[in-house]
Amino acid sequence: MNIGSRSSRRTACTALALVLPLAALAACGGGSGTNTSAEKGSGTGTITVWAHQGQQSEASAVQNAVKTFNSSQKKVKVKLTLIPDNDYTKTITTTDASKLPDVMEFDGPTMASFVYNRKLAAIDDYVSAKTLANATDAVKAEGEIDGKHYGLGLYDSGLGIYGSKKLLDAAGVKYPTGVSDAWTAAEFTAAVKKLAAKDSDGKSLDLQEGGGFANEWGTYGFGPVVWSAGGSLLKNGKAEGALDTPAVASALKTFQSWKTYVDPNTDSNAFTKGRVALSWVGHWMYPAYSKALGDDLVVLPLPDFGNGPKTGQGSWAWGIGADTKNGMAAGAFLDSLMNDTNVTAMTTANGAPPGTKSVLAKSPLYKQGGPLQLFADQLAKPCGDSDITKSCVAVTRPVTAGYPTVTAKFSQAVSDIYGGADPKAALAKAARAIDQDYSDNDGYQLP
Repeated sequence: MNIGSRSSRRTACTALALVLPLAALAACGGGSGTNTSAEKGSGTGTITVWAHQGQQSEASAVQNAVKTFNSSQKKVKVKLTLIPDNDYTKTITTTDASKLPDVMEFDGPTMASFVYNRKLAAIDDYVSAKTLANATDAVKAEGEIDGKHYGLGLYDSGLGIYGSKKLLDAAGVKYPTGVSDAWTAAEFTAAVKKLAAKDSDGKSLDLQEGGGFANEWGTYGFGPVVWSAGGSLLKNGKAEGALDTPAVASALKTFQSWKTYVDPNTDSNAFTKGRVALSWVGHWMYPAYSKALGDDLVVLPLPDFGNGPKTGQGSWAWGIGADTKNGMAAGAFLDSLMNDTNVTAMTTANGAPPGTKSVLAKSPLYKQGGPLQLFADQLAKPCGDSDITKSCVAVTRPVTAGYPTVTAKFSQAVSDIYGGADPKAALAKAARAIDQDYSDNDGYQLP
């Protein structure tokens, strides 16, 4: 998911359905299966590595990691290519597997489609057991298919509600202290209304609607409403009966009711300028929000619609090209990339939750007692993408080659519902379209 510390990266992903024709990610390449030609190799020589350009601080962190690795030993030399953010996913998608690099970065939700099209190899035999063990459970959940790992991320992501303590207190609104006492949906709605009544323009909530919801922000930002209502975007390869349940429709009806109190936030300053008391967004807004509000800033979990509070997770990850002839060398570089120095440098650059247990425990922002401990607490209770129980919190978006269709249809439903459409009808329409696409593609089954 394409995120960083800047508001321009709020979409939380590469907006796949907009970058490429519908389902192109899954269909490109024409084949399915995980029988790849990845070879172990000698563990020596030059390997090629692709990464997305990102913001300058992120690019510098990757460049420094490569430079340090190359100078630390003589067996393997890494040749790095940075590809502009907007072109990155499309470049991998349209490049034949034989022309892809030995190691490549990819946006988390695209992983399954690249595995499906034989562009990624499992990394379990190439990275060290220590590297895998040190990855957080949430990061491993996003990178796993059928018990094999195809990707690991230096960092993760998370959602929450930022609040202005001053405005909350002035309105007499009590707020949660953590995941365990999250607002119910009814309590959150009551808080929004009470805050709006004290506000000059009657607006008390920011939902980052400036870029619309018919994109990856619609899925990443509001998929948690579905999961918290006991539903799912996809269950056992089907959307019908998972996405379009009465409980999910009711939850999104509640979401729809908030629009009256939402600042459109066309200037991205609704929260920092004090126009609203609450902002529903991710970890990447913390730098701007903490600078604007200082000690007045509080970080709260999303509301509970009955199945426990939920959050999205997942971000950019690294894997090994399926056609590499030097898997050992590729694995050695990934081991180096995932060390404490590089993970610390990257997460300092972009403010994201560290993807390794060792760095997360020491992070000034995310450690116990840190200002963003809530995000770490949420990620410490991962659901994966299928076993979404009441007690888990961080949900992985569906790990499936059909994800482009899932996100396109669901986010359109979110946009339509927010615009006034009947939730039951909009969800049923999305579920039918998703299931039709899966039927047309034999369920995107991996052998």
